[in-house]
This record gives sequence, C-alpha cells and structure tokens, in this order.
Amino acid sequence: RGLMRLRLFGHHLHVSIAVLAAIEGVAFFIVLLLAARLRLQSDLAEIEADVGPLWPRALIFSAVMLTSLFALGLYSARQRARTFGIALRLVAAVSLGLMVTTVFFYLIPDIWIGRGVLAFAGVGAIGSASLSRAFFHRVVDGDIFKRRVLVYGTGQRAASIANLRRRADRRGFVVVGYVQPSGESCLVPGDQVLQVRGSLQDLCERLDVDEVVVAMDDRRNGFPVRDLLDCRLAGIDVTELLTFLERETGRVRVDVLNPSWIIFGEGYRRDPLRLFTARCLDLVASLTILVLMLPVMLLTALAIKIEDGWRAPVLYRQDRVGLGGKVFKLLKFRSMRTDAEASGQAQWAQKNDPRVTRVGAVIRKLRIDELPQIINVLRGQMSFVGPRPERPEFVRELSERIPYYLQRHCVKPGITGWAQLCYPYGSSEHDALEKLQYDLYYIKNNNLLFDLTILIQTAEVVLLGKGAR
Repeated sequence: RGLMRLRLFGHHLHVSIAVLAAIEGVAFFIVLLLAARLRLQSDLAEIEADVGPLWPRALIFSAVMLTSLFALGLYSARQRARTFGIALRLVAAVSLGLMVTTVFFYLIPDIWIGRGVLAFAGVGAIGSASLSRAFFHRVVDGDIFKRRVLVYGTGQRAASIANLRRRADRRGFVVVGYVQPSGESCLVPGDQVLQVRGSLQDLCERLDVDEVVVAMDDRRNGFPVRDLLDCRLAGIDVTELLTFLERETGRVRVDVLNPSWIIFGEGYRRDPLRLFTARCLDLVASLTILVLMLPVMLLTALAIKIEDGWRAPVLYRQDRVGLGGKVFKLLKFRSMRTDAEASGQAQWAQKNDPRVTRVGAVIRKLRIDELPQIINVLRGQMSFVGPRPERPEFVRELSERIPYYLQRHCVKPGITGWAQLCYPYGSSEHDALEKLQYDLYYIKNNNLLFDLTILIQTAEVVLLGKGAR
C-alpha cells in the first residue's frame, strides 16, 4: 500500500481523485479520435493523411476538458453536490471546454478539425465522464485508496480525529483504532481502543497500518520514543497530529495549533522569488480581467445610477486591513443603500440583507461588485489571491477572541482565496474562525501554482454563485 496523498500545486491531493482525472484524461483523448472517425466516416490513417496528425488536437481537447472540470469543482474532495448538481456541472464544464477548444483551434488554423467533430466529442466527453464517475464512485467508497491509520492517544487531541464529520475530511484514511497512553483520559469511542500486546510495531503489522498519528495530550509522560522509532524504521509513517489534520482537511486547526509548529515547520516563507511571481500574476490577471470586464463594469455603473439617481455614488470605499495590519481603502461597486450604516457602526453582511439594492443583489450574486478591487491590486494594496480583507473594527474584535488571527496579515489580502473557495461567506465570529484555518493553510503552502489553482477554481464560485450574499 503506497502513499494515498499526492502533493500538487501547493496542497495535498487524494490519489483517488488523481486516478479519476488520469482515467478521464485518457478517455477525453480517445473520445476526440473516435469523434473524428465517426463524423468524417474514414479510418484514422486516411483522416491524418488529409488534415494532419490527430494527436495534438486530442491532447489539447483532453487538457482543456480536464481544466474545465477542475474549474467547476468536479475534482474537488469537498464537492457536496448531489447527482443532479454533478450532472449540471458536468454539462457546464464540457460546454465551457468546447468553447475554449474552439478558440484554440481558430487561433491555430492548422489544427482545426471541424465543428461537427467537436460536437460529437462534446457528447462523448459527457458520456465518458458520466460512466467513469458512476464506476469510480463504487470503487472510492471502499478502502482501496485509503490509508490505514492508528492513532496514538485517546484524549482531547485524539478526539479531534474521531470528531471529523465531513466525508471530504475522512476521504483519504480509515482509523483502525486508538492506543491509550498511560494515564490519559478516553474521549474517543471505547470500542475502537486497542490493547497493545507486544510492541507497537507488532500491532501495526498485524493490522496492516500505514501511518501512526501521534495525538497525545501530554507528551511529557511516557512518550513512546522507542516504539515510534521502530515503526518509522519499519517503513510505517509517523505523523504529528496537526500535520495530519492539515493534510487531510486542507486547513490548519487552531484548536490544536502551537507556535512551535509554525516556527519549526515547513512553509510560512516569503522569499523574494515568491514575492516577484505573486506580483507578476497580480498584474497579468488584473489587467486581463480589467480589459475583458470593462463593458460589464460600465454597464454596472450605469445600472446603479439608473436605480439610485445620477448623483448617487457608484463606488463604495471602505477601510480594510491589509499587509502588516496597514489600513487601506477597498473599492467595490456600491450594492447597498447609501444609508446602510447610518448609525456609523460596522455590521456583518447577512443572507437576504434588507440593505442590499435590487442592482446590488444581482452584482453580489455574480461577484461583479468585487471588480473594482482590481484597482487595489494594481496599486499593490491587495493580491489577486489571499485572505479576505476585513474591516478594522472586526479585526480588533476577532483578534481578541481568536488566537493567531493577526497572523493572516503576514501576506497581502486577496480578491479570491483558499478560504473563499472552501468556506461560505463569513458573517459571524464562528465563520471567521473557520475561514482563518483555511487562510493559515494557504499562507503556509502558498506558491505560484497554488495561486493558479485557486484562480481556476474561482470560476466555479463566479459561474455558480457559491457563497454570495
């Protein structure tokens, strides 16, 4: 049994999802070849003699389709949509992929293959992806791709594993049992507590354990150095609890976090090359979107003026906390009434907020109200990807109640980010805590490819309106 997680684009990827993507990538490649064969009514050799090699076309088609499915969350371990929702996403992803592929083929006329072939290929892509997922769903439900984990501990820290409820958080492992250290309380299911007869290594080999997670409440009493060393040398992974939870859940659990894990662990580095690549991405993405969305921005400004009067302000400027705790003016299209905070007191945005105007409801749903933040990015006050900037009033309040909250300001805030993708719009202290855990994960693991991954997945948020208020 090998490693059941891959590290890709700055974060961990389930091997099961990687295998599914590989299967579908091959299927999409074959689909285009079959579509050309069916549509042109000739064998592949004759078609290639007439229009040239088909493999570059099939490779582009496959790569674009995989990217489209990825962008709409179809390779996300945290995908919660049911069958109908998955089907809608699949149709939308293939439609998007066909449009992008058509643009590719028009830009490179030598590889154009015809609209009929692409139409056949689109139908085939939907069919092949549906079949692969229906089959794969049965396989993934078993333990074939899961690591067998033994937890050393039964107290409060070990309970953080036992209490994981979301299917996505438990997708990569199965707990074979817990070992109770001497003198530690038992806060995990009693029927899963194992008796160690012999050595810890013997127990692991008997239960076919892949990984031991050390989750003791107090390591000063009876820390099993020798047993864990024997397990490690026998090829069994030994992992600290917080690292395990980070890997499996995609967030840093604040309730079990200690400063030494940040100080001595990997990540949380901001080297000059990383800062340079981040700034380049900010400039390229901002200028590209500014050019593409300029007509939409002009129409939005016009709609706001028509609804609220020609003297009503189009933009809303609001203090937000940025890099190093510095306050800057964040720009947004105004989506609320001009007297939304007449009392002068900051308020969380709520679902179906009565302060939102009719135009505001539409532009918030489509995230159009966020577009003026591109100016903040060009000014260097924000990045395109990063933690969501919060208001100074909320930051002061939350930093007093939530440990490590101020650490999210060690990077520039972003228009989109890992927390925005993984957790709905925050409107309470509990939401702020949950989003902080994803922000800390991003800060620890951020790199250029991770940023690009987040940008691609943001398409799902924009196109499907996830988390908008």
